Amino acid sequence: MDTVSRERRSAMMSRIRGRDTAPELIVRREAHRLGFRFRLHRRDLPGTPDLVFPGRYKVVFVHGCYWHKHQGCRFAYQPKSNVEFWNAKFAANVARDMRVIEELKRMGWDVLTIWECETANTEDLTRKLVGYLGHADG
Repeated sequence: MDTVSRERRSAMMSRIRGRDTAPELIVRREAHRLGFRFRLHRRDLPGTPDLVFPGRYKVVFVHGCYWHKHQGCRFAYQPKSNVEFWNAKFAANVARDMRVIEELKRMGWDVLTIWECETANTEDLTRKLVGYLGHADG
């Protein structure tokens, strides 16, 4: 059973945004610190990737573990109320993610997903970004 009213829960959920999230800002800050330059949220690409590196033909999605169901992650828990709604919502999110990645790959883009939980360790995040993007030019 939910511990807050339906109206309160709705108000809380409506405040959640899909861009400029804390994990995304961490990834952007680290990529910039490493010397990479990128574009944000290119709407002309499927899925509107969070970071786009046009010269490298690479994109990065920063996914919330809860919303995108990060397999095996403690943050990807299952809600206890309104279970059918949430199962359908999460399944649609995961299906859309897979479809978007395939579309981008067909267009010649390389895709990396960074999970919210992976942004907590800066050293690992740095290794992941450098491993994916190589070294910054200049």
